[in-house]
Amino acid sequence: MSSEQWSTHGVELGSRSAIKRFRGEHREQAEREWRALKLLARYAPGLAPEPWEADLEAPEPAVVMSRLPGEPLRGRSLDDGQIKALAATLSRLYAAVPPDALVAVPRRPAHQKDLISRLRSWTPQTQAMASDEVSRAMNLGLAWLSESGMETAGQPDVPRVFGPGDGNLANYLWDGSEVRVVDFEDSGVSDRAFELAEITEHVASWVDQPLDVEALLEQFELTAAESLRLKDCRRLLALVWLFLLSFDKGDKPRNPPGTTERQAGRLLNLLD
Repeated sequence: MSSEQWSTHGVELGSRSAIKRFRGEHREQAEREWRALKLLARYAPGLAPEPWEADLEAPEPAVVMSRLPGEPLRGRSLDDGQIKALAATLSRLYAAVPPDALVAVPRRPAHQKDLISRLRSWTPQTQAMASDEVSRAMNLGLAWLSESGMETAGQPDVPRVFGPGDGNLANYLWDGSEVRVVDFEDSGVSDRAFELAEITEHVASWVDQPLDVEALLEQFELTAAESLRLKDCRRLLALVWLFLLSFDKGDKPRNPPGTTERQAGRLLNLLD
């Protein structure tokens, strides 16, 4: 999940290495990145970059890792083989960290209650600036949220997994035969339903070349509880993205004109 602050780091690419340099106020992101790379190197080698070294105490914390081959999945029309490879990678990623190691991993940021809190803080200022179409979708989404029980729910009755915390398909690299993953600054404990909603509702999954969401989701054998939760999580993430996209204004917007209105329609379809 991206936030209003679109970038937290810079990347320097070498022939074999990649260096991520974080701003000082984003030290926690560097710590999460380093912890994730070390965990995955131990429990799922080859799935993510190899952790080489880190300076987490520097004014601008840095993490040095191997450079992975492949091209980002964002902006591509994925064929059946690529969708199956993406699903296989996600399944391996979610299951990578065993329970005894997962207990020492903090919950990922921007999870359910975090996002709901943000929505409540954004609502007054955002709705005043929104078009009628967008405002209507926001109102219906907020009404659903108030009745959903998500705001007061405790720990969901689904298995805990390791989550990368960012659904941007630009972070999934296709090398012609398999998919590998980069960018773990928002990683931590999560659940499969929430992480899958991160991908299906991320703007990168539809603004350029739409991801075949149903084809991806049918690759997973979700429990009944996970399936119900996935529906709610997709609605929540779509609502959050509607607010985020409404902030995407100014002289250099990140997305094409009309993206916010398209997102309003996507949310209404999920609420139907």
